[in-house]
Amino acid sequence: MAPVPAVFIENAHKRFGPVKALNGVSFAIEQGEFFGLLGPNGAGKSTLINSLAGLVRVDRGRLEIMGHDVVTGYRRARMNVGVVPQELVYDPFFTVREFLRFQAGYFGVAKRAGEGWIDELLDALDLTDKADVNMRALSGGMKRRVLIGQALVHKPPVVVLDEPTAGVDVELRQHLWSFIRRLHAEGHTIVLTTHYLEEAEQLCGRIAIIDHGELVTLESKSALLARGIFRTLRVVTAGEIDEIPPSVRDKVKAVHGCCMDLRLRRDSDSVLEVLDTIRNAGIDVRDIYMEEDDLEDVFMQLTRRREPA
Repeated sequence: MAPVPAVFIENAHKRFGPVKALNGVSFAIEQGEFFGLLGPNGAGKSTLINSLAGLVRVDRGRLEIMGHDVVTGYRRARMNVGVVPQELVYDPFFTVREFLRFQAGYFGVAKRAGEGWIDELLDALDLTDKADVNMRALSGGMKRRVLIGQALVHKPPVVVLDEPTAGVDVELRQHLWSFIRRLHAEGHTIVLTTHYLEEAEQLCGRIAIIDHGELVTLESKSALLARGIFRTLRVVTAGEIDEIPPSVRDKVKAVHGCCMDLRLRRDSDSVLEVLDTIRNAGIDVRDIYMEEDDLEDVFMQLTRRREPA
């Protein structure tokens, strides 16, 4: 028998007044995946995450976590998921260790049993020396680390990260991703939402894009990247480019010194024909570089074409 999906969403609808936050969203996330959930601001990502966490109830549809319905089986569903929120939500009256102990208690984790795991989390998140510091005294980046610890204190198999590196510096971002990769390697299912699309491109195996409350696409990362419409051709010349051949002017993105960047359609523009045109115009080409569309390019292509109903 095949294992149940880590997350199962079927025909989810949610309306806030006249706004359709979710409009028939359906997909499943398999156990052990590193899954990306992407979309513009207002696309419905937070509504979907809040529905999985039990903070919002959908008007119609079914949502499950590890086979447990988030409404009829909410206790088991909550035990199987940890959510790292985008906002820095914390209790300012407790130290870091007290904050994690209280969270563990909410999930019925006995103090003695949970203390060792709390120590492990503090060490993994580089918070050991902050264990007895009041939450109010921490920097924003430190607070975000504590929120990751809070989401993991009951050892959930599914971890949802809602913009986990928003507003943190590069060093902390690398530290957090090292820890998240470790969690994934240990078998946790990771669901990531982020506006840093290079993170999703580096980390995720499959990616869903939602927009205006609807699922735009759900594909493997490689299949999604293959949908790129354009590629960039950089031509390096022997001298500065004084005049651009008329037949390629509409393809030129930028000219800087001895370099010219051209935006070519993958389905219709021939790289060889473009290069021949440039050479026939008397331009001495010394080198070329080709760059395919990245995830950000594909994301923009898929979401720009859609207008709200």
